[in-house]
Amino acid sequence: MMRKMLAVAVFFGVSCLIGRALERQPSSDYHARREKLATKLDGGIAILFAPSEAEGPNAIYGYRPEDNFFYLTGWQQPGAALLVATAREATNDNPARPYTEILFLPKRNYSQEKWTGAKLGPDDPKAPQITGFERVEPLDNLRDELVKLVPARTKIYTDVPAAEEESNSKEALHWLQTANAFPVGTSYEDIRPLVGSLRTVKDAGEMDLIRKAVNASIAAQLAAIRAIKPGMTEREISSLLQYEWGKRACERPAYAPIVGSGLNSTVLHYSDDSGTIQSGDLVLMDAAGEYSLYASDITRTVPASGKFTPRQREIYDIVLGAQKAAMAAFQSGKSHLHHNQPDSIHDVAFNYINTHGKDLHGEPLGKYFFHGLGHYVGLNVHDPGDYSVPLGPGMVFTIEPGIYIPEEKIGVRIEDMFYVDSNGKLIHLTESLPQSPDEIEKLMSGK
Repeated sequence: MMRKMLAVAVFFGVSCLIGRALERQPSSDYHARREKLATKLDGGIAILFAPSEAEGPNAIYGYRPEDNFFYLTGWQQPGAALLVATAREATNDNPARPYTEILFLPKRNYSQEKWTGAKLGPDDPKAPQITGFERVEPLDNLRDELVKLVPARTKIYTDVPAAEEESNSKEALHWLQTANAFPVGTSYEDIRPLVGSLRTVKDAGEMDLIRKAVNASIAAQLAAIRAIKPGMTEREISSLLQYEWGKRACERPAYAPIVGSGLNSTVLHYSDDSGTIQSGDLVLMDAAGEYSLYASDITRTVPASGKFTPRQREIYDIVLGAQKAAMAAFQSGKSHLHHNQPDSIHDVAFNYINTHGKDLHGEPLGKYFFHGLGHYVGLNVHDPGDYSVPLGPGMVFTIEPGIYIPEEKIGVRIEDMFYVDSNGKLIHLTESLPQSPDEIEKLMSGK
């Protein structure tokens, strides 16, 4: 009886741990993604491996699932493996194979769990219900299942790393190859472009999580804008931002926060956050949180003293005008994000900047806008996707023009997030965060 009560307690402990770690979409959403992936496998097999338990510097925010693995499984614990095999008809050489998907879990290590917390084991009778997989097997069985499922001359789709890259699959695949899990003639294909094409279009559940990340980050930006004063350090503002989105259930920053004042505002990926904000500085804050692994990405630029100088306001208005011009030019199914593409909204923004205002030497300002106009956002702040296709329904991306003039210590970037709805309408996800210089000055004055 005592043993049974203990087992029940352990189960509920694991279930609660899984439930509160991240907000998870219904299991049917992840299953639908696996089925869509199977249609892209050309009769092959997909194998992906989750990262191991986070250690050392990587453990600062705790364990984080790998994006593609989580996208396909919703599984939040380390050390798992996913196998998806497409259905195949029988041939002279190989028997028929039904569509197959299996989640492999490592056996529980009770000694390690004293340090890292309870995990779900493959032998738990509730494992299929908890994970959303009809088949949950011990990780030790992976090799034998592959031997059964993989016929000769099969393509294995996995995250095949380039020579200088690492991947979660590299070591595991090497072991499987030496263990003769694959027949002669097996070839290996990179799965990342296939999953990236799926991730480009967000479903309703993903949009709900992205909005939660965005709303928490908007609240953090508002708090930071109200707090900024000369004499504060950039790190104070960075810490405030992280506190504000953290208390709204974001588990970590979506990327290294950038808080740059004065000359630091002109450095695109400035990350020291160590300067002291001076009177008359502009303060550029490119910082946002991640909610249940889904990123947000927001930048605002504000005057440290609460009032823009005439020159700061001039540059700011040009950047804002460029963003509005790009938004006005957007056409679902036609517009592209990148430079020199058909109907490029990047080129619209660049041309606006290059035809409005001059530098101190009378030269156009286009040369001070030297980065892309935007990027996809999702499970990663720079989410994978095919930029050769036009922007359309279900896509989430940023529009972020900027001007950076080190000579004047003026760096201005305005970055907002957008979504294309099912009707092709451009939805401004960060619209509630003030943009205009008048709105920002009013906010900083406490009104």
